Amino acid sequence: MDEALNDAVAAGDTGAREAETPRAVEEEPVRRLEIWLPILIVVVDQLTKAIVRATLPLQTSVTMIPGFVDFTHVRNTGAAFGILNYAEFPFKTVVIAVIATAALIGVGMYAASLAHHQLVARIGLALIIGGAAGNLLDRIAAGSVVDFVDVYWRSYHFWAFNVADSAITVGVAIMILDMLGVDRSARGPREAPGGPAEPGRRASASDSLEPEPERMRRRERPGVGPRPQ
Repeated sequence: MDEALNDAVAAGDTGAREAETPRAVEEEPVRRLEIWLPILIVVVDQLTKAIVRATLPLQTSVTMIPGFVDFTHVRNTGAAFGILNYAEFPFKTVVIAVIATAALIGVGMYAASLAHHQLVARIGLALIIGGAAGNLLDRIAAGSVVDFVDVYWRSYHFWAFNVADSAITVGVAIMILDMLGVDRSARGPREAPGGPAEPGRRASASDSLEPEPERMRRRERPGVGPRPQ
């Protein structure tokens, strides 16, 4: 009788451990977005800059949309959109490159900490990483960044920019929308733990876990009574 009771308890413990195992070993999905989107941005950015360097002499322009957009080959020794371009200080190129590298590492670490379901924030950060990496390559290789998109209205010109600057701007805008809760309002409120599952969400091992008293009752086998006194 003692052996039967011990077997029942051991079988119940094994079943409980097997039920909890999937939750413990559940792996994070591979983050392809944070890899391929920045790579795509860097490739497009460097390709367009190479075309500008090969076809447009420095400080020359080609009209794309009359009265609105020109392609003008300029060099930017400052930050994005010409910030600090005309400021001169010792080791300017090295200082800006170091700051850009530190910012890129910080953004990358923050992107790695995001949960897989935070898609909007992940897209925004991937755009920022790709744009920052594209401009950083120019600073390391040439000490300046090639800008060529010249948007203007009459005599008012916006700062010249490139594909990398555009990616950073769009990424920052997406991050602002995410902080304002655009993604959460689109998905609707999440159910509290133990409530109904979200539409389209797969059931997890934790959904089927039973309370401890219920599990203990299921361990009892038919025909196994209490231990005789």
